[in-house]
Amino acid sequence: MEELAGLAGITVRTLRFYRERKLIPPPRREGRIAWYDDHHLARLRTISALLERGHTLNGIAELAEAFDNGRDVGELLGLDTPTEEEPVRLTPEELAARFEGEVTPENFAAALDLGYLGTDGDEIVHISSRLLDVSSALVREGIPLAEVLAAGKQVREHADALAELFRDLVLRHAPEEDLPRLRPLARSVVEAELSLALDRRLRKQD
Repeated sequence: MEELAGLAGITVRTLRFYRERKLIPPPRREGRIAWYDDHHLARLRTISALLERGHTLNGIAELAEAFDNGRDVGELLGLDTPTEEEPVRLTPEELAARFEGEVTPENFAAALDLGYLGTDGDEIVHISSRLLDVSSALVREGIPLAEVLAAGKQVREHADALAELFRDLVLRHAPEEDLPRLRPLARSVVEAELSLALDRRLRKQD
């Protein structure tokens, strides 16, 4: 316990508290000896990263329970409502391979904050195959994952505002049941406007 606490940058007392709160899984035991491994260290570092980002211990405990026992993916990621996005199931090793050297506790915590990641049993679930492909492509181009996630947070804020604008527009003239049917029109407008905006930025650089 002393060695694990030292590597994680916490006290043994804090480690015991985390064990009591079931924030980390129990160690592997051989007789009276309790063995901790890299998975315990990664969990402790992720807990520290989540605390630094303002998460409560109760919220972290809920997340830890999801990691250890699994939870309905729809509930965890908010996919129990209709969506056009396709979630992707990954092992921790597959996720690490997608973002070689970039899956740090800080980045993992940021992805959790955004709702990009959740768990289902032993698997990690990414909320959108398109977002996963784009973010991993940007990282392969040399852009740090931390900056990709920070940009994703800003895009999320603008996207929420655009979705609200479209919803209000439709509801002023049509019943709420029409929103799913008209949804592709909103996406087409946003894609076209973004394409035109990129054209304008590129012309400014010439």
